[in-house]
Amino acid sequence: MLFDDVVPDFRGDGGCVEKVSKSGLDVLAHNIETVEELQSFVRDHRANFKQSLDVLRMAKEYAPAGTLTKTSVMLGCGETPDQVVKTMEKVRAAGVDVMTFGQYMRPSKRHMPVAEYVTPDAFERYRLLGMEMVMVSSLFSSFIS
Repeated sequence: MLFDDVVPDFRGDGGCVEKVSKSGLDVLAHNIETVEELQSFVRDHRANFKQSLDVLRMAKEYAPAGTLTKTSVMLGCGETPDQVVKTMEKVRAAGVDVMTFGQYMRPSKRHMPVAEYVTPDAFERYRLLGMEMVMVSSLFSSFIS
């Protein structure tokens, strides 16, 4: 069993990120929610893509070896496939270990409508691309070692 905690961005406060990162978690999760281009439409105005990536980078830096970092992205908010791929690349470059995708579902009429229902085939393409990114990254790391 792994202890997984989803944390806020702490408004970028490194001290808070450090404290949680060193608390004994197995997995520290912070969700970037959507692609960079849609952040201001989807997320609270106090949150942003760069701040979220910085939190994930800091968590990786502060946490004991073996602690995993994880983020999640909602699809179906109006993002393009190219934006999703760019997001995957940025998350990987930040050292995040696990990235999950889910279909955005409008919780109420007061919330943003669903722009698209993403097909299982599209989810599978993103999964395969993610696996390829991990393999290439691992091969490159082995090559330069």
